[in-house]
Amino acid sequence: MTLAKRIVPCLDVKAGRVVKGVKFEGLRDAGDPLELSSRYRDEGADEVVFLDITASLEKRATMRSLVRSVAASLDIPFTVGGGIRTMSDARLALASGADKVAVNTAALRNPELITKLADVFGSQCVVVAIDAKRAKGGYQVFSHSATRSASVDAVEWARKAAELGAGELLVTSIDRDGTKIGYDIKLLKSITEKVRIPVIASGGAGTLEHFLEALVDGGCDAALAASLFHYRELTVKQVKDYLAANGVVIRP
Repeated sequence: MTLAKRIVPCLDVKAGRVVKGVKFEGLRDAGDPLELSSRYRDEGADEVVFLDITASLEKRATMRSLVRSVAASLDIPFTVGGGIRTMSDARLALASGADKVAVNTAALRNPELITKLADVFGSQCVVVAIDAKRAKGGYQVFSHSATRSASVDAVEWARKAAELGAGELLVTSIDRDGTKIGYDIKLLKSITEKVRIPVIASGGAGTLEHFLEALVDGGCDAALAASLFHYRELTVKQVKDYLAANGVVIRP
């Protein structure tokens, strides 16, 4: 049985508003998280990702009241990341309505956290976010909203995260983020060939064809986009209709 591919809008949240930049810089306002999440639900999104993008930099917890409000409006899977540093943080996010938690900086600092989360909440709840940038002929992982190099190879880290119990990987190309020139297929393929868990493509979506490339050529199970959807350059429905017309199995 072929699993349906997923289209996933992403809400990058700062100070209670959705923002978007290019290569993680030059952030500009993109709207209200509650309004956008409700719109994506109605358009047929398969799930929504909420990333509190300054929580790790500011060394604080995720905005739980906002998470709770967004979660209450959704009847599709909801992933929350940013500021998830401990088991307690994850438990509070899940108790606030998240279906999955995404970890990045904390997992790099303490890889055993991935295993602990998977053991307590189940692998299906654990998403490891990998922000990767081209370097030295390969890809290096960055933490703290792509501001610090972790001096770790992205493909090796993806393999290790899967071994430690991650149920899914969210792989973002820092070089492509917000550029709309297409996902980094080389990065995605190098990871999907090494792991047996679902991989979400992130960073660079600009056209309908880009989604097809990520899901077919990149071997990904889902494709994530932000500004493209926020500013209505494309809708979730347009993307899903295009993919279905090109032979990709998707949910209606």
